[in-house]
Amino acid sequence: MKLENKIVLITGGGSGLGRQCSQLFASEGAKIAVVDIDKDRAEGTVKLVEQQGGTAIALTADVSVEAQVVDAVAATVDAFGKLDVVFANAGVVSRGGVPSVAGGEVVDFQDLTDADWQAVLGVNLSGVFYTAKAAVPALRANGGGVILATSSAASFLAYHSIAMYSATKAGVNGLVRGLSLDLGKYGIRVNAIAPTHGMSPNFLLPAGSPVVGQSYEETAGPWDPGISPIPLKLNRPPSLSDNARAALFLVSDDSAYISGVTLPTTDGGTLSRVGMWFPEDEGTPTLDASA
Repeated sequence: MKLENKIVLITGGGSGLGRQCSQLFASEGAKIAVVDIDKDRAEGTVKLVEQQGGTAIALTADVSVEAQVVDAVAATVDAFGKLDVVFANAGVVSRGGVPSVAGGEVVDFQDLTDADWQAVLGVNLSGVFYTAKAAVPALRANGGGVILATSSAASFLAYHSIAMYSATKAGVNGLVRGLSLDLGKYGIRVNAIAPTHGMSPNFLLPAGSPVVGQSYEETAGPWDPGISPIPLKLNRPPSLSDNARAALFLVSDDSAYISGVTLPTTDGGTLSRVGMWFPEDEGTPTLDASA
């Protein structure tokens, strides 16, 4: 098993990618501290892990509040005796979300408030900073370990109406690079994953919504790779599991000499192309040259 006897703390572990990783990492031998702002969701993940024969505890914390993150790390070490891996996965989208996606709406930039900015900054960037900072003493005491963060394809390219979200995720990439340099001397690796597809609709749904447990693409109905904008054509949609397995690679010894990297996951070549339609693209609208 890839994570045998490892202790892993996962923020945002109550749903989506955090829940998927909790189950996958536990199946690979890890004991999991599931941290979430929603107590019921955290406990729901713990039940799933235990049903599969794994070990996990539920902890409640708002990652935008440093003291709560410190307490979660301390509770993890108290429960399991050490900490090997911390996955700073918790994240929120900026107000409005992406138009036309899961109820997103256009919010003009000039109408965004300082409260809007602080909300997304506090979770997506400060939350990663607080989680890494709180974990370092325990990781150093353990002789090293891994810090992983969830970034986004939006850290590389723009999406409509979520400039604040994109900025925070780009900040995560910079933090990862800087920490990999500063913490490498302690045997601590620092990386991030940057999903494009295969993420949970819960990310864009209101707080307290039922946990979906599938990706956007899986919930959208029958999969037709011919009309998908993803260049890579496979006979199934991207899933939460695809992102979770990339995370597993980066927290396991399979990536023992990888640090300072933000790895695009489940992009299927999406990030490799320019944002234009070409005649060669299947499903491309045909341009009328006579118009």
